[in-house]
Amino acid sequence: MTGLPLRWMMAGEWRAHPSRAVVATLAIAVGVALGFAVHVVNQSALTEFGKAVHAVNGEADLQVHATLPGGVDQSLYPMLAHLPGIGAVSPVVELTALSDDHLLTLLGLDPLRAAAVTPSLLPRPSGGVEAGDRLFDPAAVYFSSAAFAATGRRVGQLVTLSAGGRTADFVIAGSVPGAGDAEAIAVIDIAAAQWRFGQLGRLQRLDLRLAPGAERGATLALLAKTLPRDAEIRTLETEARRSDTLSRAYRVNLEMLAMVALLTGGFLVYSAQSLSVARRQSQFALLRILGLRRRALLAQIVVEGAVVGLAGALLGIGAGFLLADAAIRVLGADLGGGYFREGRPTLRFPPLAAVTLGLAGVGVALAGSLLPALAAGKMQPVVALKNAGEAGDPRHRPRLRWGALLLAAGAAAALAPAWNGLPLFGYLAIGLILAGGVATMPWLARCLLTPLQRMSGGGAVLHLAVARLWGAPMQAAVALCGIVASTSLTIAMAVMVSSFRGSVDDWLMQLLSADLYMRLQYADSGGLDPTLQHRLAAVPGISTIEFRKTLRLLLSAEQPPVALVVRPIAPDDPGRSLPLIGEARRAPAGESPVWISEPMQWLYGLGVGDHLVLPLGSAPPRLFVAGVWRDYSRQFGAVVIEDDVYTRLTGDLLKTEAAIRLADSADPARVMAALRQTLPAALNGQIDIGQPQAIRGEALKIFDRSFAVTYALEAIAIVVGLTGVAATLSAQTLARAKEFGVLRHIGAKRRQIALILVTEGALLGATGLVAGLGLGIVMSEVLIKVVNPQSFHWTMATRLPLGLFALLAVGLIAAAAATAWLAGGRALSADAVRAVREDW
Repeated sequence: MTGLPLRWMMAGEWRAHPSRAVVATLAIAVGVALGFAVHVVNQSALTEFGKAVHAVNGEADLQVHATLPGGVDQSLYPMLAHLPGIGAVSPVVELTALSDDHLLTLLGLDPLRAAAVTPSLLPRPSGGVEAGDRLFDPAAVYFSSAAFAATGRRVGQLVTLSAGGRTADFVIAGSVPGAGDAEAIAVIDIAAAQWRFGQLGRLQRLDLRLAPGAERGATLALLAKTLPRDAEIRTLETEARRSDTLSRAYRVNLEMLAMVALLTGGFLVYSAQSLSVARRQSQFALLRILGLRRRALLAQIVVEGAVVGLAGALLGIGAGFLLADAAIRVLGADLGGGYFREGRPTLRFPPLAAVTLGLAGVGVALAGSLLPALAAGKMQPVVALKNAGEAGDPRHRPRLRWGALLLAAGAAAALAPAWNGLPLFGYLAIGLILAGGVATMPWLARCLLTPLQRMSGGGAVLHLAVARLWGAPMQAAVALCGIVASTSLTIAMAVMVSSFRGSVDDWLMQLLSADLYMRLQYADSGGLDPTLQHRLAAVPGISTIEFRKTLRLLLSAEQPPVALVVRPIAPDDPGRSLPLIGEARRAPAGESPVWISEPMQWLYGLGVGDHLVLPLGSAPPRLFVAGVWRDYSRQFGAVVIEDDVYTRLTGDLLKTEAAIRLADSADPARVMAALRQTLPAALNGQIDIGQPQAIRGEALKIFDRSFAVTYALEAIAIVVGLTGVAATLSAQTLARAKEFGVLRHIGAKRRQIALILVTEGALLGATGLVAGLGLGIVMSEVLIKVVNPQSFHWTMATRLPLGLFALLAVGLIAAAAATAWLAGGRALSADAVRAVREDW
């Protein structure tokens, strides 16, 4: 009994009940597609990001970057040029510029030095060799092909660039052919960049070419000893690690959520295979009596699962690539995370990832088929020959042991720390809790139905429905498997998103306490000078105005920059200005305080009372960490420093932001108009002025965009779960044709049997809802208390979306009842006599 009969049985089963195979295949395909789409998008985005970094950096062997956007003193240039092992140095002014609402990377270069270090960044004048003197023209700018494409400009046209809080006009004199099309770059003469954008005496970076025969390690060590604290060494390796760190937690979380969706698909495969095995018990028993070996029977069921998994994997890989293309069009290259500049990277098909995720899909389907296969192998052929899927012995008490062990293992995994900065044990805990919850379903179903089973006043319909489910807890568990898996995943993500969004909303309400906010965009290296600040403060209708500044500060070669927030803070009452977590402390006499954000505390291992050295100036002081504050906007950390302390350390009086409180009778619209009139005309395109309500609404809009993929996962989980409910109840109803025939013989009407089925469906839906809610809330706590802090380094309070719970409860119970009713119509269509003919 081999090959052909087994293939015939498989094909016959799928022809008779195609919906089960289709649902199981789609469930696997959904998980594979989501995981593959996330991987394709992120790998394509990282590749494009790496190309953009390479385009901006050129072919330098090493780079020295300023830790602050304001740059380092240009006296560092001759110092490095004379170091042993350094063959050539090219000084660079690097700014973020705005042109017609398009972002450009503005590079100020010395063409003679750049030719020796980064020739790919050399501009090419449009007039050929005779136009070479235009390289030093202070009014000439050169665009890369990506900059031409972004702005729609052509050679010879006038263009306005805004950077460093200043605006200047240039003529496009040529191109930068070596930069490629990965990054929008504008190149001007370095003297023009320093003069026209307020960078006199400052450099943002220095590109280095090693001398012939120089030993790289020795040169790096010498540079590390020579550089001031406000400069750092960068290599291709550190840039790659930093760019990978930038979005790693976000993409890993999406991939893990996709894997949880794939695990849910595995439970639906288990449900479908269990029902298939139960329905075919008599067939398998006959084959066993005719000589089929137990091992061949196991292989039959496992191969069926493998075929389902392979079909789902292939479908998922194809759908995932299409989904990746659609996701980039709708959400962007970072899937709404906000980590990369806008743009559409070229999608690349990663064969290794496709094979890996395909094997994962097949593996999950095999795992879902293993338990039904083992159960089929243990059955007694003589007994099973007369038991065509009916309920087992109601005296059998379901065991809790394996489910409890899985739940305990999940709790232990949730307590484990992050691995390599990622919450892998947190997601392992979610998988174990989900598996443990499903494993406890027979026991839980018996417990929940016992009070109803003991009731006698519910009528015959309720009594028969409860007796059936109570007496066959294993079959009830099979039906509940897909319901619980999909419902708990939906609940877990919904609670996590609701909690996060509510916490962000509360945080914004606390943080945005002024009447108006003003911000100068793309001006890290410049800002509003004291004279202009005084004029703005004198605008009619303004009661008080608090000027601030936010800078990007590099503290580690392995981490993205942190935010340095410069603003007035009352040391006696910092909680009035900052949403503090816990108690703050006063700095000891003679020391200056700083307040770090919650992510900063996680990433750098700092706490209240510790000391922090910030690279501000050539001799940075040790600053006292006086408190920790909540910040949901900067994943990689932020430091707040008092305005006076920052000015004393750096001499920088420029500001880029302002929080404005209005007089009692002031009209916000008139004050905003007056502020714009007071500002120089060149800055009007860079200034954002808004009210807290608008800023809060925009922030929540960005939040929703960031979690769009999570919302999609929730919707998919609900659809897959309800589809699984339909297929499961339909199959179980059809398998009970003889039971319904007996009921018809003893006088039950079709309507009464249909009501029994509807009641059973509703009870199953309610039981699955209770289990899914409990399991989902537990899983959400792992997401909130473990995964989010280990991934994004911030905490939040749990908020339950009760409205969604109510909607899900009504929908799930109604869907289960309706499915049972529809399936019952088909099962009751057969003649009652024929339904029980085997018992004659």
